[in-house]
Amino acid sequence: MVDVQDLAKYPFLEEAQDYVRRESGTLDILLKSERGRSLSDAAANRVVDALSRKNPQECRTYGRDAQEDLFSYVIARMLVSCLNDRLLIERLSQFEAQKAYLSFIEEEKAEKEEIARALGIDIGERSLPVLTYVPLVSGLHEDRWKLVNRSVKGGRVLLLRIEAEELIRERMREIIRERLPLSVPEEVCRQFLPYTEAIAAAAQQQALEEFGAVDESSFPPCISALITAVTAGTNLPHVGRFALTAFLNNIGLSTTQIVEVFQRAPDFDLSMTMYQVEHISGRSGTEYTAPACATMRTHGLCVRRDTICEKVNHPLTYYKRKKKMRE
Repeated sequence: MVDVQDLAKYPFLEEAQDYVRRESGTLDILLKSERGRSLSDAAANRVVDALSRKNPQECRTYGRDAQEDLFSYVIARMLVSCLNDRLLIERLSQFEAQKAYLSFIEEEKAEKEEIARALGIDIGERSLPVLTYVPLVSGLHEDRWKLVNRSVKGGRVLLLRIEAEELIRERMREIIRERLPLSVPEEVCRQFLPYTEAIAAAAQQQALEEFGAVDESSFPPCISALITAVTAGTNLPHVGRFALTAFLNNIGLSTTQIVEVFQRAPDFDLSMTMYQVEHISGRSGTEYTAPACATMRTHGLCVRRDTICEKVNHPLTYYKRKKKMRE
């Protein structure tokens, strides 16, 4: 795979990365040039499209040609790394994997096998080692992917060819996610500030559109229980404080509003609480997402499970689903 048009379709492959290193020249000079500004615009659009879960079918390329498309991917990774926002990183990983997968399924059989091998998967074998398979399907929730529902032979999970190809998308997402965030020099992040500020504003708007006005009656039981405990003057364990703060931040509460929730705690300390809330909500450079249901169960924070709990694996998913049911 040496054609830049092919490399642009799979920009996370080592071959594509090697091409960028050869052709980009000095990054600092490139970013300050007119071309660099054009690429940064395309990269920011790429991130915003990922954030808003735009259909990758509608945005297969960014830039005026394949080379610009490839370079915009590189800069998009730098932008989300400067923001160091976990949600953005996850959304970009999912978006880019789906985008690449759309190209993958259009390839001829030989090209598919070559790309799969570059990703560490031999789809011709139609099986994967159990230790490779399990983490690869961890984000897939259909029963057919559960290990207990698979045929295993000689330590390998047997797959239909079409299933092996489906797992290529997950492998793409995994590779993209594992390589983020990048270590981007502060000076470069400062150059990107107009773009990262625009992305951050888009993220805030997206949160408002996604979660709408705060509706406490739609909170999952675990979050309601944490709020009840705080209001009753009970000290929360560290993981409980973290879960509650991250959840409230994720659905759009301001730092001041979150601090007000903790004011009735017996060990309330305004300065310390402000510091903790600002740290979790992203002032430290990393915005945290509320823990998933599995983590809440591990720490004994999953309580009063209801019928919606049985259908979701994250408190934020519960909140969105219940809000929609109440509309």
